[in-house]
Amino acid sequence: MEEQFQLVGRYQYSSEALIYKGKLESEGIEVFIRDNNIVDSNPLYSNAVGGIKLFVKEEDLEKAQLILSEVSQYSLDENNQLIKCPKCNAEQVEMVTSIKDIRSFLAFLFSVLVVYMPFYSKHKYKCQSCKFEFN
Repeated sequence: MEEQFQLVGRYQYSSEALIYKGKLESEGIEVFIRDNNIVDSNPLYSNAVGGIKLFVKEEDLEKAQLILSEVSQYSLDENNQLIKCPKCNAEQVEMVTSIKDIRSFLAFLFSVLVVYMPFYSKHKYKCQSCKFEFN
């Protein structure tokens, strides 16, 4: 009988996937990673291949989903507390990068043309509840 595997998560970067892989393995769940070598060779391919994928055995899927749901997906401050949105006071805040002015666009374009990772990006926080962006 063939073992069946189920997708439990997709991540933009291998560093994210390795953190979640480590968490699941520490709980005794065997994890398989796919597409990490492609993304590690050129991170700009991540969106093209659908990110780095974590798979678990079918019988471990529910346990893995429960474990991953307990890990906060949202940004923390220097005191390890969830960052709150200044507009609606929600704690579902994620760090985002954006290209909103000509300087950041040109820096991004230059870094892509010389095959480097983009070295200039503005980091902001975005509330998932009200979609408000702030520094």
